[in-house]
Amino acid sequence: MVALNNYSRLDRLIHRIAFSSPGIQITAAEIEERMFQSDLKDIETGPPIFITSLPRAGTTILLTALNSVPDLAPHLYRDMPFLMAPLLWSRLSGKFGKQAYLQERAHGDGITIGFDSPEAFEEVIWKAFWPEFFKLDGIALGTAQDFKDEACTFLKRHFKKIVALRCKGQPGPGRYISKNNGNISRLGLISEIFPEADILVPMRHPLTHAASLHRQHKNFLTRHADDPFSRRYMQDIGHFEFGTLHRPILFEDFARLSDGLTPACLDYWLAYWISAFRHINQHREKLQILGYEDMCRQGNTAGINLCERLDLDISHAPDIARHFRPVPPPDATLAAYRSPLRDQAEALYRQCSET
Repeated sequence: MVALNNYSRLDRLIHRIAFSSPGIQITAAEIEERMFQSDLKDIETGPPIFITSLPRAGTTILLTALNSVPDLAPHLYRDMPFLMAPLLWSRLSGKFGKQAYLQERAHGDGITIGFDSPEAFEEVIWKAFWPEFFKLDGIALGTAQDFKDEACTFLKRHFKKIVALRCKGQPGPGRYISKNNGNISRLGLISEIFPEADILVPMRHPLTHAASLHRQHKNFLTRHADDPFSRRYMQDIGHFEFGTLHRPILFEDFARLSDGLTPACLDYWLAYWISAFRHINQHREKLQILGYEDMCRQGNTAGINLCERLDLDISHAPDIARHFRPVPPPDATLAAYRSPLRDQAEALYRQCSET
């Protein structure tokens, strides 16, 4: 996220108003519908693209790479805080728009972001229309049986608004592109709402992935303690991955695998990885698993493969590929780590890689 210490008092006041209740956001969206009805009438959209996985799997890099394609339309940081009314907020905020300078994001991972960087904000809609998913002990799984007509209509209209905002002047239909780690909890529901969608799931080697999850959890424990507003910000946008807000997705095997473990230990995150990718593997026919390390070392081939998978013009391949860099090997201490959960995770990793 954009460093929140740059939020002025007015920024924070507007944020608190916007997130004081889901009704505020929905009302703003209804006003927007009336104001921009004629603008949306002729907007054509293609199949949406969903990027999802556990956090720290490379979803941000994949989104940033695909954001270089002009007819793909993501949410931007600039859409905060009235996320459900992006056209209305764009018009209102344009008079006092922020400069799009870059700075390192809160994760401390070297990725720089600004107000025009893409980000995961659509979780606000899932929270508003499916509040029953968000339990105190974790995030429940969503299935095709959780389909709601009103919510699905809202989602489709919202995606169309983002396309209208981001793809002005582009020939042909634009495509909404989502990066939302929470969407791995509702793969069946997404496939029911958007049967034509492309769902991409980056998969990172489980040991380095679990270590990254573990490290970020500790990072955000400190951040939330030092900056209460950052905690509120992440809670408002539905980011419950780390820190004092951590609520795991309630995958079928997770309670058993994590019995006796806490987020303070590496094995907890290995258990989370196993339960997540067992769940993902059950939906394999509806999605595409992408090896993160493979993409990072393939160079231009990664761009070509993504263009072919998503039916994008191959001319975009170099711009997509330039975002991927080879990943360093794990340090010796991590490489030497041994546990039965590591063995299980690596066996599942090989299975997912081969199928």
